[in-house]
Amino acid sequence: MTLFPQNALNGGVRKREVFGWAMYDFANSGYTTVVLTAVFNAYFVSVVTGGAPWGTLAWTLTIAASSLIVMLTLSALGAWADLHAAKKRLLALATAACVLGTSTLAFAGPGNLWLAVLAVVVSNIAYSYGESLIAAFLPELARHDSMGRVSGWGWSLGYLGGMLALGLSLAHVLAARARGIPATAYVPVTMLITAGVYATASLVTFSLLRERAAPAMSPSSRAGIADSLQRLAGTFRQARHHGDFLWFLACSTSYQAGISIVITLAAVYAKEAMGFSDADTMLLVFLVNIASALGAFAFGYWQDRIGHKPALRLTLFGWIAMTALAVVATGPGLFWAAAVLAGLCMGSSQSAGRAMVGQFAPPDRYAEFFALWTFATRLAAIVGPLTYGVLTLLTHGNHRLAMAATAAFFVTGLLCLRRVDLARGMLAARLATPP
Repeated sequence: MTLFPQNALNGGVRKREVFGWAMYDFANSGYTTVVLTAVFNAYFVSVVTGGAPWGTLAWTLTIAASSLIVMLTLSALGAWADLHAAKKRLLALATAACVLGTSTLAFAGPGNLWLAVLAVVVSNIAYSYGESLIAAFLPELARHDSMGRVSGWGWSLGYLGGMLALGLSLAHVLAARARGIPATAYVPVTMLITAGVYATASLVTFSLLRERAAPAMSPSSRAGIADSLQRLAGTFRQARHHGDFLWFLACSTSYQAGISIVITLAAVYAKEAMGFSDADTMLLVFLVNIASALGAFAFGYWQDRIGHKPALRLTLFGWIAMTALAVVATGPGLFWAAAVLAGLCMGSSQSAGRAMVGQFAPPDRYAEFFALWTFATRLAAIVGPLTYGVLTLLTHGNHRLAMAATAAFFVTGLLCLRRVDLARGMLAARLATPP
């Protein structure tokens, strides 16, 4: 049995196009890995804010601000993309903005707080737009019964891209430290490396991926944002017919809040609670990416076999176990074990979530439904890190207590998942009428 069967794809879709689609995950994963997870978040807290007591909260507020803007704008953007069959065009603009914002971080050092905040906000907004738009191509490429494995192909390749960006950055950091160069000199270079990998790898996507959707309006129509909002309002009015999708959004918001904490604050926790150095933290995240790639790839096949809901449920139990290990760890051994488990769960749960949205989405509103899913994940990116940041502020920097509270998000996600009936939600998608 081939690992990449042609019969997993829709008619007329070639494997090279799916490779191009998956390469976008490869391209943008360096941003989350280096900027949000391994390097710049800790640099922001320790250097840009000068190690101030409010540094962690300032970082989480910055992430929250960018997520709030995404929440307020992305659903209408998704509706506009569906109306105009413009997912690929908007994806190109989002990519350019994220690359530019990431490059700007190279100029953020001690005393440049507002420059760093602005660049993170712009780059994270653009990253979120791109993440939603590229996901909306999945139902056009993969058959319904194969979305798990195809989604896993993308996520696993994405983690390899994250490892490439992080590996290049780590090599530069180790070489710079060996020569006695300070973090204020070597961290900016890692931002340029990340932006370069993003820009270069995304060219493969734009050369191979096709826009299959047809405009919902005639070329002569002057439809704009108002029309998109009207279409989006129609979707909200029909929300009662998509109750299972709404429960899934509640589930996603809950468990993604916990994942957002891990993504945006793992390096901070490793440094503040475990005493890891910059190089140790980067090696840790590198290992997490290896585990995530393996988890996303292998789990995608298993997910199609046992069902999306049972697969997601299993990963949420894994996340709960991971938080317990991280909290009780007093030495590096147990903490590294928690990191490996986090990687396996991250790749699996992210892949499962994207595949489930593809099952719930009506064929004429892929970008819109994936935008609603991204709305939920951005809300999670506000609630999760802010909860962590406030807890560390109120407890005078008790990162272990803040990490322990993270488990509540995964437990809530499990409770919401119990209300989701995938078969009923898929039927609602097939019967949906255009808003």
